[in-house]
Amino acid sequence: MELDLRSSWVSTLAVISLQWLLAWPAIGGPSIPTNVDSGAKAAATEASSERLARAINAVVKIKAKALPNARSLATLGIEREGSGVVVGANGLVLTIGYLIVEAETIELEDNEGKLVPATAVAYDYGSGLGLVRALTPLGIAPIELGNSGNLAENDSVIFAAAGGIDAASSTMVVSRRRFAGYWEYMIDDAIFTSPPRFDHSGAALIDHAGTLVGVGSLIVADALSAQRRLPGNMFVPINLLKPILDEMVETGSSKRGKHPWLGITSQEAGERVFISKVQADSPAERAGLKQGDSLLSVGSARVSRLEDFYSSLWQDRQPGDEVTLTVLQGTEVKKISVKSVDRADYIRSKARV
Repeated sequence: MELDLRSSWVSTLAVISLQWLLAWPAIGGPSIPTNVDSGAKAAATEASSERLARAINAVVKIKAKALPNARSLATLGIEREGSGVVVGANGLVLTIGYLIVEAETIELEDNEGKLVPATAVAYDYGSGLGLVRALTPLGIAPIELGNSGNLAENDSVIFAAAGGIDAASSTMVVSRRRFAGYWEYMIDDAIFTSPPRFDHSGAALIDHAGTLVGVGSLIVADALSAQRRLPGNMFVPINLLKPILDEMVETGSSKRGKHPWLGITSQEAGERVFISKVQADSPAERAGLKQGDSLLSVGSARVSRLEDFYSSLWQDRQPGDEVTLTVLQGTEVKKISVKSVDRADYIRSKARV
C-alpha cells in the first residue's frame, strides 16, 4: 500500500488521539477469536487497553543542557529536548543518544509535570542509542522490550512522545532497510514510518502488545525508499539494543558500536560520495581532507554510495587503524592516509579542555 501525503486526511492522521485505539485495541492489532464469549472479549480488550496505557505512560520528557564548549553545539544547540522511555525499574531511561551527548545537566519530566534530575549512563555510537538514569525515583513502570524483527511493512504501530495519551498517535511501517547517515553512521533493518511527526527525538514506537520496538531518531524525506520519496520518520530497532544493554550500563558504550571514525560529513550525488564538511581538529582535517573532495575508494574498494564507504571503512578495522583513501581533490586524484580514532574519545577530548 502506498501513502500520499498530499491528501489532507493523512496530515490529520498524524495527530489523531489514541483514545479510539485504547477503546478498541483489536483494531489493527491482535484479534480476539470469535468463539470467545462476550465477557472474555471484554476482559481481553480491557487487558490490552491497560498494557497500551502503561506503555505510553512509560514515555517521559528529556531536557538536556550541553557543556558550554561542546563540539555538538553547532549542530544540536546547547539546549536539547525530546523523549525517553523507562526501560528499567531502577529509573533507567532509553533515548536517542544525540539528546544527551556532552550533556552538562539532564532532567526528566513525567506526564504529570514532575521534574527529576538524571545523569547520562551510556551512548552507543554504533546504534545511536543512549541511556540515562533518574537520580530520584520516577514511580513509573518500565516498558517491556519487544521484538522489532516481527515488524513488517504496512503494520500499524503506535508513535508515543512525551505527554501521555495526547502525544500518542497511530502510524504505519512503510519500509525496513539499511540506513546510512551523513555523519558516519549506519544501521541495518531501520524502521521507517509515515506520516511524519516532528517530535521524533527519543520517541517510542510501540506495537499492539504494548512492547517497545523502536526509538525515534529522524524525520526523513525518503521513508518509502530512495527511489520513491515519502516523508516519514526513522526509528532505531530495539533489537539493536538488547544484545548490548548490559554492556552499555556497565561500561557506558559497547564494543560492537566502536568503528574507525574520520570526522567527515558526506553526501551522495549521483553515483559519487563527496565530503560536505570536515570536523575541526578531526583525523580528516589533520590528514588534509577538504570540503568538496570526492571519495573514490577506501583501500582498493571503490565507493559510489555511503553504504559502500562505511562498509569498506569499517570492515576488519578498529579505531586507531590507518585508512588510505583515494580522493578527487580539485582536479587532482590523491591518496591520503588518515589515522582513525574512536569517536567517543574525540568527543571526550573537547570536554576535558
